[in-house]
Amino acid sequence: PHFPMKKVLLLLWKVLLFTLGGFEALQAMKVRRREELGLPPLPEDSIQVVRGMRAASPPTYAIELVEQQQQQQQKRSHRGRRPLMKQDSLDIYNERDPFKNDEGGVDEEENDDVDSGIEGELDLMEREAIIPAMPAQRLPIERVSFPKGLPWAPKVRQKDIEHFLEASRNKFIGFTLGQDTETLIGLPRPIHESVKTLKQHKYVSISDVQIKNEEELEKCPMSLGEEEVQETPCEVLYRAMLYNLPQYMIALLKILLAAAPTSKAKTDSINILADVLPEEMPITVLQSMKLGIDVNRHKEIIVKSISALLLLLLKHFKLNHIYQFEYVSQHLVFANCIPLILKFFNQNIMSYITAKNSISVLDYPHCTVCDLPELTAESLEAGDNNQFCWRNLFSCINLLRILNKLTKWKHSRTMMLVVFKSAPILKRALKVKQAMMQLYVLKLLKIQTKYLGRQWRKSNMKTMSAIYQKVRHRMNDDWAYGN
Repeated sequence: PHFPMKKVLLLLWKVLLFTLGGFEALQAMKVRRREELGLPPLPEDSIQVVRGMRAASPPTYAIELVEQQQQQQQKRSHRGRRPLMKQDSLDIYNERDPFKNDEGGVDEEENDDVDSGIEGELDLMEREAIIPAMPAQRLPIERVSFPKGLPWAPKVRQKDIEHFLEASRNKFIGFTLGQDTETLIGLPRPIHESVKTLKQHKYVSISDVQIKNEEELEKCPMSLGEEEVQETPCEVLYRAMLYNLPQYMIALLKILLAAAPTSKAKTDSINILADVLPEEMPITVLQSMKLGIDVNRHKEIIVKSISALLLLLLKHFKLNHIYQFEYVSQHLVFANCIPLILKFFNQNIMSYITAKNSISVLDYPHCTVCDLPELTAESLEAGDNNQFCWRNLFSCINLLRILNKLTKWKHSRTMMLVVFKSAPILKRALKVKQAMMQLYVLKLLKIQTKYLGRQWRKSNMKTMSAIYQKVRHRMNDDWAYGN
């Protein structure tokens, strides 16, 4: 039998949210777990930091640069007819945008209003929303202030300190002391200062403590005895899923592939639309339009529920025990989750995020409060006034976060991103001017920049600057210049 997949997946997601908790509950559990393990508190709340971020300007492409040059030439020829703008408004806008080009000179003044594609439209809308209309009388206006400096505190792992001391000892002494990070005899004074700075920013995660405990249990199984495992909801869920976990992951990814907008129409995709396709095919154009909108809407909801479901599982399993997270991640990678997500983003992502696959008169709560009008072609085409489809934006952010979870600190999986040529796909996703989505795209670009070569970094300096300003820094990380 064909189950209503949309409703089943939404129910699964909501049950997980209710039993395990959402992201805010997860953050509170993480803080409480660190206190129980005697670890220092988190340097910042990542959710709050991302909420305060501002979106960067998307990178420009060669075609857009040619268009900009043509517009500059037209401006030079019609300089006398150039409209005037109030200087205060320009000052506020330039303060808000830290990603303006810093080359200076006349070209910068002429380039202020020249940008590419949807960026120009979004910038104008931001100006209208943030800069109030100036009255006839000059009144003191409030400057829009944004936090200066980098948003994240840098982190250092224990392995980073060990690698730094190993390289320093090989250079100055000629031998190493293994994992000893306290003995600094024979090393010059600058190395002492560097080690001191690294230790000040040292971050010990819950995963590091769990791995260390597992290693000690493996060394001394008889003396340490059995480990006491807390009966948390996440632990109970993992035990229930363990034996059939590979099949569950494959099933979720198969449904995700069938619901992806880039997948071709196959017979497999009929299964996920069993509850929306009518017994008789539509006869009129109006019925066909309604069915098309409903099918696309169902697919979007399925992608949203699967992406949220997988991300919630990964985050809760990682907090419960790192090896549970690694086991789930391994089966996702074996089921080709990484190329599937890249295939999902290998589309016109702006069209996907701005898609309006909904009928406003049939949406909740309009359908329950108001009388249902007779559907016409005009009422089908009339959508809401939102600039983005938040459902699709939510799905994209979740998929990017899943990709980050799978590839973080995994060299072989990072090389999969390079082999599948994910850099141009991810760069296109930077067109979306939403801070959280851009952050996770930049994280994925950062981990592979050293493998993309010097020429790529040279021609993508705007993206490199955005990575520097938005992504957390790891000391001794050669992401910007390593080969």
